[in-house]
Amino acid sequence: MKNKKVTALVLFSGGLDSILAVKILERQNIEVTALAFESYFFDTNQAEVSAEKNNIKLIVENISEIHWGITKNPHFGHGKNLNPCIDCHALMFKEAWKIKEKEGFDVLATGEVLGQRPFSQNTEAFKKTENYLDMEGKILRPLSGKILLETVYEKEGLVDRNQLEDIRGRSRKQQLQLAKDFDVEYFPTPAGGCCLTEKEFSVKLEKLMNFCDDPVKSDFELLRIGRHSWEDVESRMVHFVVGRNQEENEKIISLKEECDLIVEKDKGTGPTVLIRGFDENLKDLAIEKAREFIWKYSKNDLEDWKELEIVVK
Repeated sequence: MKNKKVTALVLFSGGLDSILAVKILERQNIEVTALAFESYFFDTNQAEVSAEKNNIKLIVENISEIHWGITKNPHFGHGKNLNPCIDCHALMFKEAWKIKEKEGFDVLATGEVLGQRPFSQNTEAFKKTENYLDMEGKILRPLSGKILLETVYEKEGLVDRNQLEDIRGRSRKQQLQLAKDFDVEYFPTPAGGCCLTEKEFSVKLEKLMNFCDDPVKSDFELLRIGRHSWEDVESRMVHFVVGRNQEENEKIISLKEECDLIVEKDKGTGPTVLIRGFDENLKDLAIEKAREFIWKYSKNDLEDWKELEIVVK
């Protein structure tokens, strides 16, 4: 069909770079749809807010299970912590490409900026990702397009290379100017969106990997709160999660699975303890360990944790 409007699918985090990637393509009269992914380790809250405030059409896809697979065993390895950044980007492009082909989009693009992140946003990483996926020249990066190799979309005349940008590095000066040029009034301040880049979270996740063969969604949600301890109870590793304040106590209770136990002080305030992964035959031993945790982190005058009165739910 002649004069068919070009359509693009843009990977969208909701940050300034991904907003600008959309606007740069819309400047060329390309019809853009944004795509945000959610997993156990990042959500789409920011993407949804940014899309709404900037009048951007957004679709959301959940990739939790397959993302967990690459987190455990990344082809390109982990970053500083347990973040499999290159594998994560590759997975997103792979899944986005499936959607592009299924829905008939002409262009696949992303808000990545050359040199902005040392591990995943450099020329070598871009090349590795595209070669690994057999997608050479099929990922457009509008913010750095002028200083990257020409994509198939430019060669086919779907995208005007002259209207792409030449941004490089970690400075946001050019992006902020573009935001003014495009009248983008809302964009979030830069912030870490993936907890896999956090050292403390990665330490807890590594223990979960070692002691739990088949984690469920609430296992990952629990890692974001409380004190965690995996205790050897008669040669079985049992997971204890201890609340640090009332908000965490309530969250811990909300994440209780049918096979878990909740242990609290019978009277007064103190931490809530969730017990997960215990053997029914060792239930009493696990409860006693929880009693010890409550005594340790409570303000009380008892000299012996065995004297503490508790309630088990």
